[in-house]
Amino acid sequence: MEIRAASEADYVAILRIWENSVRATHDFLKEEDLQLYKRLIPTEYLPQLKVYVIDDNGQPTAFFAVSDDNLEMLFVDSAYRGKGVGTVALQHVLDKLQVYKVDVNEQNQQAVDFYLKKGYQLIGRSAVDGMGKSYPILHLHHESAINGLK
Repeated sequence: MEIRAASEADYVAILRIWENSVRATHDFLKEEDLQLYKRLIPTEYLPQLKVYVIDDNGQPTAFFAVSDDNLEMLFVDSAYRGKGVGTVALQHVLDKLQVYKVDVNEQNQQAVDFYLKKGYQLIGRSAVDGMGKSYPILHLHHESAINGLK
C-alpha cells in the first residue's frame, strides 16, 4: 500500500470511496443529506484540507483528510474494509502528521469502536454536526496526546 498526497484528479475516486463507504456504514444518514455532502465534499471541504489517498497496486482503496489539528475524514472502500487499510491510514495520521483529534458520528458505531480500539478517548460531544444537522458528533483525542506523550 502506498500513501500519497491527493490531487484534484483524485476527486472522482475519492467521491466513489466516500459514497460506498458511507452507504455501508451510515445507515442513519438521510438520502438528501448524503447528496448534500456529496456535492460539498469536492467544492467546499477537500480544497480546504490536506488530503491523502491510499493506493493498492495503483487502485485507490481509501482516503483521509486532515486540517491543522484534526482528522476530518477517513473512508475506506467497502471492498477493502477489515483488511487493515484504516489502521495504516490512522498510523500515518498519528506518526507522520501528528494529528491526534478526530470527530466521529455518534451513530456510526463501527467507526466509534475503531477509534476507541486504536487508543482514542472521548473528550466531548456535540448534539449536531458541523452543518447543524441532527447527527451527534463525538470529539475524540488520542491517548498519547492526552497523556502528554506527543
